[in-house]
Amino acid sequence: MRCLIFLFCGIVLLLSGCATTLRSEVTAFHQWVPTENNLSFTFVRRDPSTEHLEKQHYEKLISAELQKLGMHESVDSESAQLLVDFKTSVTPHEIRVFENVMVDFWYGTPWYGPGFYHPYAGWSGYAPYGGWGGWGGAPVVQRQERRFTLFRYELKLTLMNATNQLSVYEATVRSEDRRGNLVKIMPNLLSSIFLNFPGKNGVPVSVESTLK
Repeated sequence: MRCLIFLFCGIVLLLSGCATTLRSEVTAFHQWVPTENNLSFTFVRRDPSTEHLEKQHYEKLISAELQKLGMHESVDSESAQLLVDFKTSVTPHEIRVFENVMVDFWYGTPWYGPGFYHPYAGWSGYAPYGGWGGWGGAPVVQRQERRFTLFRYELKLTLMNATNQLSVYEATVRSEDRRGNLVKIMPNLLSSIFLNFPGKNGVPVSVESTLK
């Protein structure tokens, strides 16, 4: 039910024309001690072939957020106290919205459009009140369908103890947007994760942020 509500709110937000606000849902699980913020960290790098420039860009963004919390990136990966790992995904899906709209009486017929009789005026011929109006008609309600693509973003961030490689912090942030541009959305996803870090344990939190 929460997912349906989240999706509905996202659709309403998109249709309202508010293009600068992003709504995200963050869930974190952790065994974090408040005094542990002054720690060194390094990023997990499993396969050198996957270390593309986009991933390195995201690492810089994550590093900047961790440094705001008082941590520092270790020059020597062997001496780091925390290992940082993350995964991202972008999934497009089609949204169909049905709505009732008011249209002209002749809408959808061959007689609708420029050069024909105005649907509300009709032909000014013989009539008690100055016009026949027989070719006109009142507006009618028509059910129309709108389709657009919505992109689901997901970022999973894990902080592990470098000694035993056990997780001490796991967070997942999900959001939806029509842009399909992870580079544009990534700063907002990260700011949502690190807002009030480490956050409530196991409690989904809705966060609104302005696109940067």
